[in-house]
Amino acid sequence: MSLKQILQNIVENVNGGIGAVVMGYDGIPIDEYVCEIASFDVQLLAVEYSAVLKEIKRTVEVLKIGDMEEISINTDKLRVIVRTMDEELFVVLAVNSDGNYGKGRYLLKLNAPALRECLV
Repeated sequence: MSLKQILQNIVENVNGGIGAVVMGYDGIPIDEYVCEIASFDVQLLAVEYSAVLKEIKRTVEVLKIGDMEEISINTDKLRVIVRTMDEELFVVLAVNSDGNYGKGRYLLKLNAPALRECLV
């Protein structure tokens, strides 16, 4: 299965799923899948969050509290789930605020190894 197929599978199997992007902490996207219903640029969202994630990652390292695994950013319209893949990459899943946030978290965690394998 390709990277895009895995991302598509995640998005389409989450009620309210909008899109998913694999991206580097440098803000360079690797691949994405976005539903036609998306009312905003999911890739731009991931690029903007990459700077914030870099700072959070650095803080976690300074505090020596373990490896960063997952972060969520929730607004009244959107739930954004970020799962780290390795030291350089993360995957972002955007879900409508009334979507199935829990299933999104589960599918990201479940599919993280397959996503990493596609990049080897």
